[in-house]
Amino acid sequence: MRVNAETKAATRRRILEAAGRLFAEQGFEATTTRDIAAAAEIASGTLFNYFATKEAIVGCLASAAVEAAGADFARQTRETPAFDEDLFAYVAAGLRRLKPLRKHLPSLLQTSLSPLADAPADEAASLRIAHLETVSRLAERHGRGELSAVALQLYWTLYAGVLAFWAADRSPKQEDTLALVDHSLGMFVGWLDGQTSESPPQRKQ
Repeated sequence: MRVNAETKAATRRRILEAAGRLFAEQGFEATTTRDIAAAAEIASGTLFNYFATKEAIVGCLASAAVEAAGADFARQTRETPAFDEDLFAYVAAGLRRLKPLRKHLPSLLQTSLSPLADAPADEAASLRIAHLETVSRLAERHGRGELSAVALQLYWTLYAGVLAFWAADRSPKQEDTLALVDHSLGMFVGWLDGQTSESPPQRKQ
């Protein structure tokens, strides 16, 4: 029997919903792909037609959370005069959406979301691209122009560090993470300011 696009989309949703529930109940390491397939009411082998690994499932869940965070941020009517304040609001919105996956993020940070990953998996690539596109738009909105590849790499390294810290943060309401976000973004914007303030060498007449 041919499986149409609507059936495939419904199966994919069931897999993601089942995985999200099991990860929350049992933890990422304790949950097997067989568990996820059973909860989604599909054959074990069928799951791999949609996701190659558990990390790919977490990546898809995280990508959806980042996309939702972007929508949350876009709906905000308050405009801030400072680039770092807008960045902080955007990152905070992302952390709120990613909270159900907080303890599962190290599995991605060690692989596809690592700043050292040259070719992240499709799900992780989608997350990274969506996040960096929003950061780039904010930079342009605040008159920073187009961010260089070096700037984006620096930002992503700092952001990945924040996620890694957040995954293990035991402070009340993860206040230490918010302090780290503030410090990291301040450092990033300060670096950008230093780059733009440097004038190019003058040519000799």
